[in-house]
Amino acid sequence: MSQVLRGAPVAQKILSEVAEYAKGKSLRLDVILVGHHEASQIYVSHKLRQAERVGIKAVLHHLPEGTTTREVVDLIQHLNETPEVTGMIVQLPLPAHLSEQRVLDAIAPHKDADALHPHNLGLLAQGRALWAPATPWGIIELLLYYDISPEGRHVAIVGRGRLVGTPLALLLSRAAHYGNSTVTLCHSRTDNLYAYTRQADIVVVAVGRPHWFGPEGLKPGAVLIDVGIHREGGRLIGDVQTETLSKAGAYTPVPGGVGPLTVACLLSNLCRLHRAGSSIQ
Repeated sequence: MSQVLRGAPVAQKILSEVAEYAKGKSLRLDVILVGHHEASQIYVSHKLRQAERVGIKAVLHHLPEGTTTREVVDLIQHLNETPEVTGMIVQLPLPAHLSEQRVLDAIAPHKDADALHPHNLGLLAQGRALWAPATPWGIIELLLYYDISPEGRHVAIVGRGRLVGTPLALLLSRAAHYGNSTVTLCHSRTDNLYAYTRQADIVVVAVGRPHWFGPEGLKPGAVLIDVGIHREGGRLIGDVQTETLSKAGAYTPVPGGVGPLTVACLLSNLCRLHRAGSSIQ
């Protein structure tokens, strides 16, 4: 029987630590949402509720669909200069007419709760980061919680995006208790992809395509992490085909796997931002 790696108990552990840290402190998370993307609105409402539950003030800035890049950047610069704001995120994806790069680059690195600013990604590449993008760090927390050490193992990551694949590759290859693995970073255009994934002890699929990764790509008994989440026919599905799961030694379900960890690790990042700011003052 494959082991099911559920995210809820891991997320609860992290949120309990966040709640303990937040006691007696003024932590504030500002969330910028542009437009009316249905999934984004659901994700944002979940983040706001979880923040309030653990004692973090959450402020939503919901901007109209037609907001310009300049207007979003102006708001970010205002929040950068507002001492009460511990950290902020911009909910992605943005409407197509906005410049995602300009918007993310406008966030002050010390208030970048998603760790997506080039400064923070650069520190991550150097092994000097104090916080990491939430979903990759959530995957690390999940593996450690279930005593699946990446050390010495071959990890194949399918998906090279800056939200998951690239920062996760950096984390897992670090000389740290959560790293020391050999990482192969693949993507949807990798030639003979399954030749790489079939060699891996741990496979992380983050390509953003529903039911895309099949059982022929997995070594029997390997650990399978499905980062994808898609709504199809009224239900949520991942990037991995259902028949692949029985071949894995352990796997994350969709929903209920990596998803709960993203919000928990985002709020944990806010604590790290606060701690880093306090040490500077």
